[in-house]
Amino acid sequence: MLLHDDVIEEYRDFATYAAGDSPCFEEWALGVTEDEEVLAWLGTLPAVKRQPNLVFAAARWHGAPAPGPYAGLRQVLREREPAVRATVMARATQTNEVGRLATLAPVLALVEGPLALVEVGASAGLCLLPDHYDYAWPPAGELRGSGGPLLTARVTGELPVPTSHPEVAWRAGVDLNPLDVTDPDAMAWLETLVWPEQDERRERLRAAVEIARQEPPRVRTGDLLDHVEGLVEEASPRGTPVVFHSAVIAYLEEPDRERFHDLMTGLVAAGRCRWISNEGRRVLPRVTGGRDVSSGRFVTALDGVPVGWSHGHGHAIDWL
Repeated sequence: MLLHDDVIEEYRDFATYAAGDSPCFEEWALGVTEDEEVLAWLGTLPAVKRQPNLVFAAARWHGAPAPGPYAGLRQVLREREPAVRATVMARATQTNEVGRLATLAPVLALVEGPLALVEVGASAGLCLLPDHYDYAWPPAGELRGSGGPLLTARVTGELPVPTSHPEVAWRAGVDLNPLDVTDPDAMAWLETLVWPEQDERRERLRAAVEIARQEPPRVRTGDLLDHVEGLVEEASPRGTPVVFHSAVIAYLEEPDRERFHDLMTGLVAAGRCRWISNEGRRVLPRVTGGRDVSSGRFVTALDGVPVGWSHGHGHAIDWL
């Protein structure tokens, strides 16, 4: 997903991203690209607030039926515009998709433990608990024994299947607006962010929230650029610091993406941490390195070097 390109291209890209996963969102995104009135309205929003996930979730929050035809979305955008705008401006797409751990766990296994995890853009901190899930990577193998829900990612390539769950000695995150797993309104918003047809994801989210309520991860409030280095310093006595993020850096403006890349490569070069990134194919161009990444795939990388192309919600990974 592209957050700062021309809005038509942004929604076309999102339609490609949604194809096969949400016919509703694919139809809605393509409908927006041909609707001059809606495009004009989107143009009145700040660029970072035009993103399809956020606009569609806000419309659903205010009654747009989903799954449902584009006409239902358009009607809510027109008839409840002030309410939708207020929700768009007040909230963010803090999806916190734990399914992505199925693509991140094999990368965590490449790092010597015990691990001290630092997640930037942590939302409610659900992805800070990789040791609380079981995993299946058909046809490569599986990892069970945690007692937690099963996360699955279909594999192509020679995936190094982990032989044990990550040993997590310490965990913390940072987010501009951390979500409280005990807050019903915040958790209802997280559920609204789950795509319409994806009941399995909704059930997985509910299970993840219940796990997190038993052991709430610490998530600091603040800008990731201001807090990463301090969190790495705090993590270092506890284990191998691992800074990780998934579908987060796209929300930074271009100069801040470059600052973040420089910050992380500097920390890695100094031996102060390892870095696992999982972002859209155009978000960190120096990580992608000009490689031809399939549309709709994320670039999963360790220390700035790609190791796989991943489905954005963790359903699959093409190991390099």
